[in-house]
Amino acid sequence: VQLQASGGGLVQAGDSLRLSCAASGRSFASYTVGWFRQAPGKEREFVSSVGWNTQRTAYSDSVMGRFTISRDNAKTTAYLQMNSLKPDDSAVYFCAAQLTGLNAKRPDAYTYWGQGTQVTVSS
Repeated sequence: VQLQASGGGLVQAGDSLRLSCAASGRSFASYTVGWFRQAPGKEREFVSSVGWNTQRTAYSDSVMGRFTISRDNAKTTAYLQMNSLKPDDSAVYFCAAQLTGLNAKRPDAYTYWGQGTQVTVSS
């Protein structure tokens, strides 16, 4: 499966953005999709994930209550709605996919990665 992330941009603190992760290839509905982010000089960190059945979601503590992950299997696209953005949310955001559904918070559990989209939040 190939993934393409989009929707990033430059916003002010408190604003919202919605990232999209468009997938091509078969069986998208079978994949767990995760969002990760990486700021300059920092390691890639888990943001959120959604299982194949959309009921199983997870969030990092830093985004809990502000971000919402979703997916539309008919459109083979996953989304990350980001509200109340903070300067600390600035990073390149990546979407990723894996089949096992295990260790969804670990980057090394994912097989497929998109190219990343830049999110910059000004104070």
